[in-house]
Amino acid sequence: MLAGLTAFMAVADPAIFYSKHFPGSVPAYVSVELTKDGTAVYKESPDDQEPVSFKLPAKESIEIFELADKLERFKRPLEANLKVANMGTKTFRYENGAEKHEVKFNFSLDESAKVLLDAFEKITETQQLLFMLERSVKFDRLGVNKTLLQVESAFDRGRLIGPERFLPMLDRVVKNDSYLNMARERAAFLAESFRNPRPKPTPE
Repeated sequence: MLAGLTAFMAVADPAIFYSKHFPGSVPAYVSVELTKDGTAVYKESPDDQEPVSFKLPAKESIEIFELADKLERFKRPLEANLKVANMGTKTFRYENGAEKHEVKFNFSLDESAKVLLDAFEKITETQQLLFMLERSVKFDRLGVNKTLLQVESAFDRGRLIGPERFLPMLDRVVKNDSYLNMARERAAFLAESFRNPRPKPTPE
């Protein structure tokens, strides 16, 4: 039995865990566990009874693991040890079978750490906006357009990762004439933008 478990651990996908604990913020805790195949699990408390599982686009997943490699899989400290405001305790952890490394920090000057933190913050922002849209679609039809404006703003600023996850809710709004016309039009515009994203301009 033990040999079988050891063999399973050896072939398990590497995983990166991220969490942010910031009392006073909403939510006060978020975490994302990501395996190398792109499977992600999002929680808003360590013992969250309703975690959300989804798949990240391959490009973003690969970039996150490449950043972890640049950071030596979190074998070294990342804290800048500067007198800065409390911005929440961030945790990065790398696991691959018996290999496990973890680092905590409030503020880091390491550029790779900044980019990795931003990637996970985009993932959490995306999920929180999806929660907001689901709630407004189900319980606040007059507020749908306001939520869609926030989704559109995040998309325009490049803050959404895997925006195709919004499509079921967007299609639901488009097809239901009980929502405001402006909300249905905005939902249709976003759905088209997410299904057929415009190519980024090539730098000259």
